[in-house]
Formats: sequence, C-alpha cells, structure tokens
Amino acid sequence: MEYRQMGNSGLLVSVIALGTMTFGGKDVFGQVGNTDVAGARRQIDMCLDAGINLIDTANMYSSGAAEEILGKALNGRRDRVVLSSKVRLPMGDGPNDEGLSRQHIVNQIEASLRRLDTDYLDIYHVHQWDGLTPLEETMQTLDGLVTAGKVRYLGVSNFSGWQLMKALCVADAHGYQRFVSNQIYYSLESRDAEYELVPLSVDQGLGILVWSPLAGGLLSGKYRRDRQPENGRLLTEWSEPPVRDEDRLYDTIDVLVEVASDHGASPAQVALAYLLTKPAVAAVIVGARKDEQLADNLGAAELSLTPEDVDRLDRVSAPGLIYPHWHQANLVSSRFGEADLALHRLAR
Repeated sequence: MEYRQMGNSGLLVSVIALGTMTFGGKDVFGQVGNTDVAGARRQIDMCLDAGINLIDTANMYSSGAAEEILGKALNGRRDRVVLSSKVRLPMGDGPNDEGLSRQHIVNQIEASLRRLDTDYLDIYHVHQWDGLTPLEETMQTLDGLVTAGKVRYLGVSNFSGWQLMKALCVADAHGYQRFVSNQIYYSLESRDAEYELVPLSVDQGLGILVWSPLAGGLLSGKYRRDRQPENGRLLTEWSEPPVRDEDRLYDTIDVLVEVASDHGASPAQVALAYLLTKPAVAAVIVGARKDEQLADNLGAAELSLTPEDVDRLDRVSAPGLIYPHWHQANLVSSRFGEADLALHRLAR
C-alpha cells in the first residue's frame, strides 16, 4: 500500500480509503447499502490487512447510525486508523440543527465523538458551504477544536473555488488552523473539479480526497452503451452524480474497458488508479455494498497505468474549456504553472 502526505501536513494516508456511507441503511441511505456491525468489522478487517489506514464517515450518514456502527466495529483498534468525519448538513428539524455556526459545530463534534466512541477525530471536514454564518465564526470554532485536542486536522468538502479560497484567507488573516484536505467529487465521468478545485488544491497545499470515484458505480463496468444492469444505485431515486453527457460517458467507458482488458484488471480498478495519477490526489474513498466489491476496489492500489493509458483516458474524458480557461489557453499558456496545468496539461 502506498501512503501519501495529506497536503501541507505531516499526516500520511493510504491511497485507498474506506468510506462508510453504506453503513446503517437508514432513510435515503438504504438505497446505497445497509452494512451492519458484523459487515463493518469484515470490511475493516479487509482494509487493515491491505494496509488501509484512512476511514471516512459523516455525522449525517443514516442519521448518525454509520458513526455508531463504525465506532463499534473499530473497538480495540482505534489507534490503527486515521478517522475522518464531517459536520454541516441537517441533524434535526430545529433552526440550529444544520450549518457551520459555533452552536452547531460544537454540538455535533460532541455527538460524533460519542457515537464513534473516541476522544478525537484525526480529520474533521466541513461537509458543505454555509452562506449565512460568517467564516470568521466557523474558522475560529474549528481552530478551537484543534487547540482543545478534539480534532487534529481540518478538512473541507464540496466548496466552490471562491468559497474555499475565502475560508483559507480568513484562516491566514487570523492565524487559525488551515484546511489540509479537500474532499471532492472527481471521476472519469466528470472532471469538473479540474476547473478550479484541483488547481486551488495544488496551489494552496491541500490534499485531495475523492468521493464517489466510480461515479456511483457508473465506472464499475456493469453500465455499458448496449446494456444496463438489473440492479444498481443509479436505477433508484439516488441522483448523484448527475450525468450530463451520456455519449461522452459511454465513450469513456469503452476506453476504460479496453485499458482494463490490457492489464487483466477490472474497469473499477482502472478508474481508481487513473485518479491516483492526478495532481494533489492523496486518496480515493471507496465504499461497497458487498465484500467482493471492496476486494476488487482494493486491487487498484497495486495497478500501475502507463503514460499511454492515462493519455487515452485523459483525452476521451476531457472537459471542455469554459471561460476564462479557453481564453487563457489561447493567449498565455506559455507561462502556465503547475496549478494551471492541472486543467491544461493536454493542451500544453
């Protein structure tokens, strides 16, 4: 197992991480999975045996049940993992039961620690943007959690480029702890993150954690232009991620299957290994309904793609340049730096 530095921190994480959205199966999350404590223990055993040290969860997964199951499954081996959870989304019906206010963050860190049966989180992610709470309040509160020893590192998820940069500027202006990880949706199905979030992460020293790297199963190999599976998350009411260009998706899957065949690997393994070639990516987060799916995903850590493989996948899945990127590509590409090339490398 390869371990990578989490952004500009001293924390090392495995390139494959275990996601726990499948734990619990309550409410809408039942469409994703319903892993119980026994199943969670099996999956964690598999991950630890493979060298995985990063496990990601969130307070709102199955209304807290995922954290409870994870806490029980980790009993006696908490110190073997880097544990990540999140705060922001609704955890009740009250007006202060969501957001990034001091009130909500402090309430939720205590609840998460209790459910996870631990004294601290290794990484605490803000799960989404809050346009009502001043960033000074959010960043000061998060900084206080690090000072108090309840959190060791801070992360962010699902912010836009300007929102993330503003948060980092507030942290720098006041001497608060910065985010070290940026958890984003990024896959061969949609490389939108390359417009701003990947370059920003390169420039500002954030390690990228990728959620849904298989695009909700679209890149598993079971979805093909000429056939559809009998079951799967995307045949339910679960709508993430949205597919905006089916033709490009199936063109990408065609190349993905060809590359996988060349390596004697699964399409899912190739899709995961591809992301691990991208700038600033520290780890891809995988979750599975079945142990067999998890075992297959773990194999991606041993797969090495050739530059030709990556180039083929790059070209078939390349996002179109939106403004100002096409304008910059036309006029100033001779002075692009590494952050710029996270998007423009093909045009170099």
